[in-house]
Amino acid sequence: MIAVAVENLAKSYGKLAAVRDFSFTADEGRIVAIVGPDGAGKTSLFRAICGLISFDAGKVEIAGNDVTTHFDNIKPLLGYMPQAFSLYPDLSVEENLRFYAGLFGLSSRQFDDKKVPLYEFSGLGPFRTRRAGNLSGGMKQKLALSCALVHDPKVLILDEPTTGVDPLSRRQFWDILKSLRDGGSTIVVSTPYMDEVAMANHAIFMHQGSKLAEGTPEYLAGIYDGKVYRIRIEPTTESMDRIQAIEGIEVRRFGAELHAYTGNDIATETFMAKLNAIGIESDRMELIPAELEDVFIQLMGK
Repeated sequence: MIAVAVENLAKSYGKLAAVRDFSFTADEGRIVAIVGPDGAGKTSLFRAICGLISFDAGKVEIAGNDVTTHFDNIKPLLGYMPQAFSLYPDLSVEENLRFYAGLFGLSSRQFDDKKVPLYEFSGLGPFRTRRAGNLSGGMKQKLALSCALVHDPKVLILDEPTTGVDPLSRRQFWDILKSLRDGGSTIVVSTPYMDEVAMANHAIFMHQGSKLAEGTPEYLAGIYDGKVYRIRIEPTTESMDRIQAIEGIEVRRFGAELHAYTGNDIATETFMAKLNAIGIESDRMELIPAELEDVFIQLMGK
């Protein structure tokens, strides 16, 4: 069953088109990751899905309910976590949870029953009396997610929930998301991290308000047009400039290494001698499968 359906959505701010003719669906029990740079339109898309802003054209449905005409039906089904931390810093962990429970009409007894599993999966139990403003970045995000989950929503809309969070906390956060998915929740999440995209069931590349491509992470990694080589040398500006000067090769820094890109019709032998001439031996270079980031950069360039 389709839990979220967005059809030809468009949203502009004056002359700036934030979202352009955007469509996608998210099925029950699936994670859909939307990835794009700052300014791609992800936040405007998510706010429109949650009924927080109007849009110029298109249609949004949550579990078959139109966001613009049946929002009262949608509210109990939907959990939204904005990009910025929006809880009350002077309230404790439990006070924030209790406040959100009240917004969704939970009684004190219902909240007392609900907080136990929330503390268990988030690990926030030992910190229930700590002020939210004094939590670490990862704990703040877990608290924000817990508040979004306090009324047992079927659909979660999460706007870059792990931005600025340390790698261990990001991994723990995604373990929670996968557990929620396995329990039947539908999750639509935006992220700038390709390792997170790889953990989703379905991914969408977004740039300047438009969809570049979509599919499973495995499918998207396979649509790269060309060859990708890993070069194991220090990625200095000088070394990149010298490689870039070789005709038919583009090069980009990729972590602590370099990725070099050529067309499908260019054999390695045609440029290997030139690489040797600048001190890069063949054993420092290998042909590798394209990664999601390689594909996304290529699509943006097109």
